[in-house]
Amino acid sequence: MTESRGAKPPYEMFGGDQPARKPVAGQPYRPPQAYQTPQGDDGTEAGMRLPRTGARTTPRTRKARLRVAKADPWSVMKVSFLLSIALGICTVIAAAVLWMVMEAMGVFSTVGGTISEATGSTESSGFDLQSFLSLPRVLIFTSVVAVIDVVLATALATLGAFIYNLSAGFVGGVELTLAEDE
Repeated sequence: MTESRGAKPPYEMFGGDQPARKPVAGQPYRPPQAYQTPQGDDGTEAGMRLPRTGARTTPRTRKARLRVAKADPWSVMKVSFLLSIALGICTVIAAAVLWMVMEAMGVFSTVGGTISEATGSTESSGFDLQSFLSLPRVLIFTSVVAVIDVVLATALATLGAFIYNLSAGFVGGVELTLAEDE
């Protein structure tokens, strides 16, 4: 029987190796294969992945073990003062917004009416919740609480820095492991 593809090349007749293919410019080198693989849609061999361009190799991570031996009380005081000021401002704004929402919902008038009915004081000499919990009075009270909070938080954070420095002298401080990705 004759084959339909014509005469066999000499290396196929004697079971020899295939001749080496010359690499085509722009394509990666592929070693000779014993069996041809089917062609893919894009002209590459199916089942073969082309290398990604610009692909990073395994990222190297540098690690450093550091010890916090001392916290400067002055810098701790400055940072805690600024953070507690910000928290105080947020507290006053939140109290104002909460008061406005409760006023819009009619909470003060409803609770004031319930108090008037419970005490039996329908005349003007009774307790008026709306005048007692007015917005200026609530904001003044909230501001006083915020100022006290600023003073206490700053003092406690500074005291905490002093205590940390004393204890770090005995036990060596807090050990941290820092990592840097490249």
